[in-house]
Amino acid sequence: MSKPLRFALNRMVAPHLSLPAFIELAVTLKADAIEIRNDLKGVEIEDGTAPERVRELCAAKGITVLSINALYPFDVWSDERRAQALKLAAYARDCVAQGLVMCPLNDRTDPRTEAQRASGLRTALSELAPILRDHGILGFIEPLGFEECSLRRKRTAVEAIKSIGGLDVFRLVHDTFHHHLAGEQEFFPELTGLVHISGVEDAEAPLATIRDGHRVLVGEGDILGNAAQIDTLLATGYSGYLSFEPFADSVHGLADIEQAIGASMDHLQKSLA
Repeated sequence: MSKPLRFALNRMVAPHLSLPAFIELAVTLKADAIEIRNDLKGVEIEDGTAPERVRELCAAKGITVLSINALYPFDVWSDERRAQALKLAAYARDCVAQGLVMCPLNDRTDPRTEAQRASGLRTALSELAPILRDHGILGFIEPLGFEECSLRRKRTAVEAIKSIGGLDVFRLVHDTFHHHLAGEQEFFPELTGLVHISGVEDAEAPLATIRDGHRVLVGEGDILGNAAQIDTLLATGYSGYLSFEPFADSVHGLADIEQAIGASMDHLQKSLA
């Protein structure tokens, strides 16, 4: 009998729900952890909800806050980025989130050379490490598989983390969508702090044209190989959460999101049995 998978809900799975309703959704689905976001209008964090309120609501229901998603673009360091990082780190600490998701620059007009990007990454990690330590949180680095992204592969992140002595505070986000898009073969289970899962079912779309809007819940028609990726991670030592992160409007508009997520959980549990 395979162990039950540890599921979590990223706020992106149901961005229209109120925070209490979102937490209730997690409870009903027996997903005992959530991720909140700072890039969704009309809900926390954008709506001004105090971190203490998030903490109280989650504590009352036995829900862990895994992360705030996200500091962007974390690898282009500036005074503005420092201020942003300090603000998010304080919020994470005060709502008792385990960490802060950090996404790299994803911009076709980025003029920097590979060497400049690598240098920028090391600088940012060096600056972020003491902020994370001071606030008692982790930094979850999420490479994005898009061709124009400044940090596409986990290997690049791992080397930079090691080079600045950041193994105590930095972890990787293994995102099944971005792992597939980047054509990455390597897994770093021992350094993976969080896994984001979503499926893509459009088998006709060329890989380079697939975007966040294609990302649905993981089901039979998934072309990203979610089950195989998760199987590899679990078989090589990852024991953390699998957090649902579908961006598609079709998911956000579902009348019964609870049933849909439940079906996806069952699909993955059976696929990995």
